[in-house]
Amino acid sequence: MSTAKVEKKPDNNLNIDSASMEQELEFFRQRFPEYEKTTQIDELRAEEYGRLDRVGHVYLDYTGGGMYSEYQLREHGKFLKDGIFGNPHSNNPSSLASTKVDESARRYVLEYFNASPEEYTVIFTHNASGALKIVGESYPFGPGSRYLLTFDNHNAVNGMREFARAKCASITYVPNAAPELRIDETRIEEELAKPNPHARNLFVYPAQSNFSGVQHSLEWISKAHAFGWDVVLDAAAFVPTNELDLSKYHPDFVPLSFYKMIGYPTGVGCLIAKRSALKFLRPPWFAGGTIEMASVQGDRYLLSEGEKAFEEGTIDYLNLPAVEIGLRYMKQIGVQKIHERVTSLTAWLLEKLAGLHHKNGTPVIEIYGPRDTLSRGGSIALNFLDQNGRVFNFHYVEEASSAFNISLRTGCFCNPGAGEIAFGLTKTDLVACFDEEERASFERCIIAAKGKTAGAVRISLGIVSNFSDVYNFVRFAETFRDKSGKGESEKSSSD
Repeated sequence: MSTAKVEKKPDNNLNIDSASMEQELEFFRQRFPEYEKTTQIDELRAEEYGRLDRVGHVYLDYTGGGMYSEYQLREHGKFLKDGIFGNPHSNNPSSLASTKVDESARRYVLEYFNASPEEYTVIFTHNASGALKIVGESYPFGPGSRYLLTFDNHNAVNGMREFARAKCASITYVPNAAPELRIDETRIEEELAKPNPHARNLFVYPAQSNFSGVQHSLEWISKAHAFGWDVVLDAAAFVPTNELDLSKYHPDFVPLSFYKMIGYPTGVGCLIAKRSALKFLRPPWFAGGTIEMASVQGDRYLLSEGEKAFEEGTIDYLNLPAVEIGLRYMKQIGVQKIHERVTSLTAWLLEKLAGLHHKNGTPVIEIYGPRDTLSRGGSIALNFLDQNGRVFNFHYVEEASSAFNISLRTGCFCNPGAGEIAFGLTKTDLVACFDEEERASFERCIIAAKGKTAGAVRISLGIVSNFSDVYNFVRFAETFRDKSGKGESEKSSSD
């Protein structure tokens, strides 16, 4: 596919007819009666997220970052205002106060995910990527070890392959297949049946794709364990709108970012880890907070036990209480209620976008991934097409949507493998961009791909998405009807 460069932006006035929207909303309610069970969220949106509607903002980037409530800010502000807290690496009163609330947050994370404290512990990190780095750098890869992952993985999981490669482990990718971008389960099972019995073997996959919204089977965890694999379940894109019950599913490691779930605080994530799995991890260095003692002259150190051995430096002790506040708030709403709401809105949106056509009958939207809500979440990757089937430059789409106060995301979403399959990019296309004498860049890759698109638009729904959000996006998409572009794309980039 070539990429069309538009001649001018659409008019930045959607001219929303409130009567038409109300009529469409009534049809929507009849089509998806389960949505009525979620009306409490409309009240919460008005009370705690009123800034969205006050400024007319259509927020469609929940996979990029969640939305926080005013309640969370009030409660955390009260906590900070009334307390005296110090660095927890001491036993003075302010330090002990920090330790108390931080340990409370650690316990509540386990409670939220129904994880037994005898089986699991929580390592606080900056984000899910930091959690994955802990596993990658500490895992006992070696000659003969296998590192198994899928094309549909976040870049932090791809980055872990460098730790595996440095220790001479073999690396195997299982591809996903267009158009639904699902992983071939038969191929997964074939690879899982071939661990090296004389070395440790690690399998990593996402519960939900941050590119297409595809949800991969949680049953793979027990299948992998049956063959002797250790399992990392990347849950970062899954847990904001889905329940993860760690009393039912038992991965060895679960990385996640709290801001994707509850919006605030940013800069805090965690690795939920089996206590038994931590015993075979070997951190490549030590820092303050990870050791019981170290000596310069003695040239020795003694690591702390459990999660403390992996929490480098001082944890974010003033923000961890905000994690507990946010998770308790989310549990009070009910993740199943959020899930039902997002599923209904996603189903309607998929139907409407698939039904948009130019006068000549060609589609306005190309969707990458499932066209229904079976085993998929509320993220939709797509591109806008002109009357001749050429892809509108996603930079243009982002700029045009911004004029309507719509927040969405464009690029590859830190998931190159899923995008490569979606866009029909081949190994030859991609190797060529790195073989060019000029330094490799996303722009160079597009040139090397010879006209194929290398990026998309992603819209994603979350905790307080409502019908108005998706209705406004469809009205925005309609502004591309019968638009034509000319020439080839001259710029593009990844997020």
